Amino acid sequence: MKLQNSGFLSLEQVQNQYLNQKPVSSSGKGTNQIPFQSYLEQAEGKRLFLDGNVKFSKHAANRLSTRNIELSDTQMQRLEEGTRRAGEKGIKDSLVLVDSLAFIVNVPSSTVVTAMDQSETKENIFTNIDGAVIV
Repeated sequence: MKLQNSGFLSLEQVQNQYLNQKPVSSSGKGTNQIPFQSYLEQAEGKRLFLDGNVKFSKHAANRLSTRNIELSDTQMQRLEEGTRRAGEKGIKDSLVLVDSLAFIVNVPSSTVVTAMDQSETKENIFTNIDGAVIV
């Protein structure tokens, strides 16, 4: 059978092109590919932070500033530890208590959504959380 060069591929040519391909290397050398296991661990909450740092939303940063709340290095480490532990338990939105400070943290993004001190937690009611960590 004679093939005409019309610029279109025949079904056989397309099949050969796609079915006879060599598998793509899974080593990821020289690429930015992340192994599937990394995604799985992240989904399980075992690898929450790539750099170990908790971020503060603009709202939370404003709250810290207007309420004159300053975190010591130790308190910051404890906040990060509490966020990590919340992720290990599968918590998505957590109340993390550090000394007399309360933080609402979105655990998957490692972002503090809001912060308050003891004087503002008089009602002791926290909504829209699915877990709490005291560190």
